[in-house]
Amino acid sequence: YNEGYIALKDISTRQNISKKYLEQIVPFLNRSNLLNSNKGHLGGYQLSRHLKEITVREILECAEGSLTPVSCMDNMPNTCENSDECMTLPIYKGLYQVILQYLDNITLEDAISSQPDSCEYYI
Repeated sequence: YNEGYIALKDISTRQNISKKYLEQIVPFLNRSNLLNSNKGHLGGYQLSRHLKEITVREILECAEGSLTPVSCMDNMPNTCENSDECMTLPIYKGLYQVILQYLDNITLEDAISSQPDSCEYYI
């Protein structure tokens, strides 16, 4: 963040990740405003905000889409014909709230700082 743009080929080399794979992921991160991009000679990508301002929830939602434990919760209001009588829906709603609360409290900075010193792979 705020230290210049980094080319995908450099990220690929440094992180030992296929450039092709990065080319598939970066558009999602860019559309979700987690990355800034710059074209041209000194172009590349950088985080749009400081590490401590980006949550793991944002990253996972960007990469995975919905984090709801059951698909019927993806629609608001819930369009499942059984939702009014569903005995498990309240359980899944509670689980979803716990998941979101947990992921909202972990930042990218937390994730990186929890890596062992011997780890050469960084997010």
